[in-house]
Amino acid sequence: MSYDMCMSISKRIRDIRHKLNMSQVEFAKAIFISNGYVAELECEHRKVNDRIIHLISLTFGVNEKWLKTGEGDMFFTTPGEKLQRMVQLFHELSPKFQDYVMLQIEQLLKAAEM
Repeated sequence: MSYDMCMSISKRIRDIRHKLNMSQVEFAKAIFISNGYVAELECEHRKVNDRIIHLISLTFGVNEKWLKTGEGDMFFTTPGEKLQRMVQLFHELSPKFQDYVMLQIEQLLKAAEM
């Protein structure tokens, strides 16, 4: 069993924050929670819920499976992993927001050609 799999989810959150070189205040602000809440999560005084896991994954590109279980890599690294995550998120959007995302991607491609 790997070291990461023995580690608690709270400790994996702390490791993510350290890897990103962020303070608890910066980390909390990025995912729209209080720094006290982050401290309580990291000290295992609060249970890590699915909403927090999802916010961390979305905001920092963290592999949810790694965050929950310690299996795999901490961050999505390959284009295939990123694409898989993007498709998953895209399917969670309403059709109206899917159209908006498509428009934004097309505009980014046009801007990149300039």
